[in-house]
Amino acid sequence: MPTPAGPPEPDRAPARRVSVDPQGPVLVEGPVEIVLDDGTVARSDRFTVAVCTCRRSRTYPWCDTSHRRRERTPPPTDDRNF
Repeated sequence: MPTPAGPPEPDRAPARRVSVDPQGPVLVEGPVEIVLDDGTVARSDRFTVAVCTCRRSRTYPWCDTSHRRRERTPPPTDDRNF
């Protein structure tokens, strides 16, 4: 026995794809609007947006790769004997 049809589903906007990287930002297909804690809205019209999850970014809510571990490399040594 077929089930009765309910009301038609409203047209839905296409879903946004979100990629979560445990070592970094959340990547969201844009455009994106983010409502911040104080109620302001940050908007990006880029194709893909990196959203900061560690809050270390100087451009928060956008990721600036501040989450990456910084390692200082020693300066190259000159092993030539003159």
